[in-house]
Amino acid sequence: MDFIAAMVRTGESLPLIIASFVFVLGVVVFIHEMGHFLVGRWCGVDIDTFSIGFGKELVGWTDRHGTRWRLAAIPLGGYVKFAGDATGASTPDHDALERMTPRERAGSFHFKSVWQRAAIVAAGPIANFLLAIVIFAGTVYLYGRTVIPPRAAAVMQESAAAKAGFEVGDLILTIDGAAVRSFGDVQRIVSLRGGEALTFVVDRAGRQVTLEATPELKERDTPLGKQRMGMLGLTAPTAPGDIKLERYGLFPSIGIGVGETWSVIEQSVDGIGKIIGGRASADQLAGPIGIAQVSGQVARLGFVPLLSFVAFLSVSIGLLNLLPVPLLDGGHLLFYAIEALRGRPVSERTQEFGFRIGLALVIMLTVFVTWNDIVRRILGVT
Repeated sequence: MDFIAAMVRTGESLPLIIASFVFVLGVVVFIHEMGHFLVGRWCGVDIDTFSIGFGKELVGWTDRHGTRWRLAAIPLGGYVKFAGDATGASTPDHDALERMTPRERAGSFHFKSVWQRAAIVAAGPIANFLLAIVIFAGTVYLYGRTVIPPRAAAVMQESAAAKAGFEVGDLILTIDGAAVRSFGDVQRIVSLRGGEALTFVVDRAGRQVTLEATPELKERDTPLGKQRMGMLGLTAPTAPGDIKLERYGLFPSIGIGVGETWSVIEQSVDGIGKIIGGRASADQLAGPIGIAQVSGQVARLGFVPLLSFVAFLSVSIGLLNLLPVPLLDGGHLLFYAIEALRGRPVSERTQEFGFRIGLALVIMLTVFVTWNDIVRRILGVT
């Protein structure tokens, strides 16, 4: 099987796939690492390297502070290497730390207070979340937002909605007590709550009616592959008078950006929880090939949809890095939390063992999602 040809047969040109993938991942990685870099500088840490990508350096330069800025050959991540680090994952170089002069120790990441180290590490994921907020808020501020009322234009036969007693024209007011403003709100809530009983309050010809419905958990084709999600069985209104473009000022747009980012966080956490709990298959996870394929598909829709995908991926990578796995940012934060509680750092042996375990987990996850991409997205096996 020619993998490249198989990807191109999905309808995207290879140059578009490559260009959009490099753009999407490059922006997300750059912002993540810039978060570490800026807070590190503010805390007085000397920085040896700022790298986008891994492996052989393609182009680079050294700034007046001695930091080497580099673009490397493998565009699957990046790192910031602080003074005293053995690797880009901030594992300490104990021999180098012991040989440091007092001046060098003052600029070393590993001699900063636990709170400064925690702030530097947390800055990467926080930068990812801020990027998503800026993108979501910016697109709403500049282009507005299409809003469709949460009204049932049709009720599918034998669906969860039909069984619950929904009727054409029902306007959904709340779901489990949460107010909904648009049909998109309904879709977002229902998709996350497949198999769970939900209470709907609807406006039916001027009177409020309470309905109980359990969305059916069904598999659907999405840009990220087949996903299992809740389905209610309602059709959104399509009449021109029902579809409205709403414009917002700066601060309301920021509020919407925060809300959209939080929604993506909820969806991502819910998906991870379902996989861990065995309620969803881990083969839904996408790797580099899947991200590249989706980037090409979204790029065909235009630059604004591509930016929205950047925001979605930025949140996902921010959350991934917060997992309490040694080697990831969340693993470092776990060690720092223990250090803050104990009043002394975790032993070097424990940290080294943790980093080895973390490296093994990261490698296994990378291999799994890459194999999953090959099987599902290229070979077409489900």
